[in-house]
Amino acid sequence: MSEPNRSARAHAARRWTLLSSAILAAGAVAVAAMLSASAQARAQDAPVNQSLPTISGSAVRGQSLTATSGSWSGSPTSFSYQWQRCDAGGGSCSTIGGATGSGYTVADADVGKTLRVVVTANNADGTGQATSGPTAVVTATAAPVSTSDPAISGSPVDGQTLTTTSGGWIGTAPITFAYQWVRCGSDGGAADGSNCAFISGANGTSYRLTSADVGRRMRVRVTATNSAGAQTAASNPTSTVQASGASGPPRNTREPSTSGTATQGQTLSATNGEWVGAAPITYAYQWVRCGADGGKGDGSNCPAISGATTSRYVLTASDVGHRLRIRVTARNARGTATSASNPTAQIASTGPALPPGAVRLPNGKYSIPVTSVSLPARLIIDGVSFNPNPVRSRRTTLQLRVHVVDTRGYVVRDALVFGRSTPILTSAAGEQRTATDGWATLNMVPRASFPLRNGYNVQFFVRARKQGDNVLAGISTRRLVQVRTAR
Repeated sequence: MSEPNRSARAHAARRWTLLSSAILAAGAVAVAAMLSASAQARAQDAPVNQSLPTISGSAVRGQSLTATSGSWSGSPTSFSYQWQRCDAGGGSCSTIGGATGSGYTVADADVGKTLRVVVTANNADGTGQATSGPTAVVTATAAPVSTSDPAISGSPVDGQTLTTTSGGWIGTAPITFAYQWVRCGSDGGAADGSNCAFISGANGTSYRLTSADVGRRMRVRVTATNSAGAQTAASNPTSTVQASGASGPPRNTREPSTSGTATQGQTLSATNGEWVGAAPITYAYQWVRCGADGGKGDGSNCPAISGATTSRYVLTASDVGHRLRIRVTARNARGTATSASNPTAQIASTGPALPPGAVRLPNGKYSIPVTSVSLPARLIIDGVSFNPNPVRSRRTTLQLRVHVVDTRGYVVRDALVFGRSTPILTSAAGEQRTATDGWATLNMVPRASFPLRNGYNVQFFVRARKQGDNVLAGISTRRLVQVRTAR
């Protein structure tokens, strides 16, 4: 073979080798891309929470709580649970050892705390986690607490029988009741009847009036008892007990009453009550405006409302925050007498409806769940604090506290808060939920590169969002803050 032909064949062989290598490399890249896309697709099929787990049951020591798993995309094949013990505001949570089922019995250590449950959803492509909102603050076995006073019915006339209810109560069952009828002066005595004379043997739910009661006003004291303690509540006093007979000046045997909604703009109506005495009897009306305590039993220390002298009255803005009574004066040829109704509830304003889940805080503001915030309302980070500040050591945990409200001024709970230094100079804390008071706490540890120089500040990026929203969309908000450093 000639030298030129040998050279041409060698050149062609080298070209074929290079071409084959290029084809193999391209194929490998394509296969790797397909595998990567497949892995990403599988990763995107891991469970994603759509609605948070919930907890049902009473937050009382010894009671059972039950958790739901919430709702998830990705068709989870199993769920696992982990209960957490948190502070009274729903934050600073710690894992409860062994509490890994959907049910949990409230323990002694939980009293004064709140509880949450973390649910982990699993499928073949991965796992996802979601945390419930907090329970109410856990209480111990509850002693009886009065929710409404006992009420006496019947005519306060010598020889007639009065009957009482036990009133309304809450507390750990069973609750037993004991009764004591008392004889009070013309002012009705103390609100709990403690300064009224106890009537010997009058210990039932009914009492027949005697001549010794004429000229007095009667109450009944009801004592509720359970394993946690006892409390006593007293009825309102009756009107003055009268001698028997249907002649003479008017005598009230059942006090006037009011009906209607205690809201500005609504109309209240009153009855005369029941009276005995020589006929005919005529009636005059006077609505009075009392303080939050309802004033005296006869309404005598409550200011009269000018012009409010009929049995009907339309509530005004001046009545908001007050409690009203009506004083009915009965007249006949023998004399006059006045009796007042019980006070209404405190008159409410006709303000806008509160968002779902609103809870009034001790400072008067309202806390709402982040699920009650929707566009056009947005989240606002209105408070940030660092501890320590300035940072003087890389061995000290850096605590970042973030407070979240919305553009309407409501404190927002269960918002997801994220924070990190820019550039990254600390460990990651992960998203934390705001507690009932709107605060979330993120704990981070400075890295070796964290600068400690006098007069130097490290900048942090902080974000708050609603679970399920895109991190850069929806009602989310972002803010840049900084912490000082020092040697």
